[in-house]
Amino acid sequence: MQKNTWLKGPPPANGMIKDLRFDCRERLSSIEQQLLTPATQNSHPYQSSSQLNCKNLTTLPLVSIALLKPFTSIIRPPAHTPTSPDDVRPDSIPTDPPPAYDGPPAAPLPRPLPPRLPLSLPALNHLRTRRIILASASPRRSQLLSLLGLPNLEIIPSTFPETLSKTEHTPFSYVSSTAHEKCREVYARELDSHPDGKEVGIVIAADTVIVDNEGRVIEKPRSREDHLSILKGLRNGGGHKVFTAVVCMAPRDDLTHPGYNVVSHVEETLVKFDSLVTDELIEAYVRTREGIDKAGGYAIQGLGAILIEKIEGSYDNVVGLPLRATLRLIEKVVSGETDAEEEFGSDEE
Repeated sequence: MQKNTWLKGPPPANGMIKDLRFDCRERLSSIEQQLLTPATQNSHPYQSSSQLNCKNLTTLPLVSIALLKPFTSIIRPPAHTPTSPDDVRPDSIPTDPPPAYDGPPAAPLPRPLPPRLPLSLPALNHLRTRRIILASASPRRSQLLSLLGLPNLEIIPSTFPETLSKTEHTPFSYVSSTAHEKCREVYARELDSHPDGKEVGIVIAADTVIVDNEGRVIEKPRSREDHLSILKGLRNGGGHKVFTAVVCMAPRDDLTHPGYNVVSHVEETLVKFDSLVTDELIEAYVRTREGIDKAGGYAIQGLGAILIEKIEGSYDNVVGLPLRATLRLIEKVVSGETDAEEEFGSDEE
């Protein structure tokens, strides 16, 4: 039977109209059955009828589309938004206890990234054939580094005790020295595991500190009271700096002393809290426990963004790893560059 052609020509014969009505009823019955059938695992339970049956709709005669209106009004029910503590549904309350201030950091929820093509750069293409070791247990640093598309990335946290004296170091030298020690400790373990020097990985280490406007290094909060004090101090201070030191070490292909290349960089970002942030908002944020495992007590990539008015510099530096600076270091260490002072300053053991 021809479709829709009779709409533009003379009126059809009575038999043709009967056939058309029968055909419409059959197809409408089929569509109604699909709409009233629970969604399968391949479709969303609240998917609209126009999404579920678009193929069927395009094959119906135009005069029958108006008959489908009763079935195209399926919408997602409005989400339940609690307006007070008494209005919270029991099934929406987390059953797991919040993380403790003195306990290990909570594992982040997986956040699948959309598929994308990796960066195609000579240094990165070479790096994808090598073992890359991140000397940090920070999930934020591993997430940022994974954006470079490194298939052989390994996580080997450094065991270096962060006990350098903050009174004998400036914040800049403190974070730089700590990152160097972390990198050396993991690289030394790599050499012990591969005494022949083969398959020694490229080690990337980092350390981040927050410095208030008076030059004091801000640590991770030790308790709820300390957490409140840190955030109120950052709000009242007018601005603070975030320093992240990144160090990369890679074995040399020749026997030139000291047997490895090392490059480093310290990134600086200025962060300013909103002075209009109230104590009530700070207390509410502390109750979320989001910032208990982070220097400064907040996560700029999470709910902590509501505390911040502006930043000047690298955003991912505040998260924990300045990605652009790290990529430059990788390109340098792979090409054979090294920090001059490191060639002779690392033999003190």
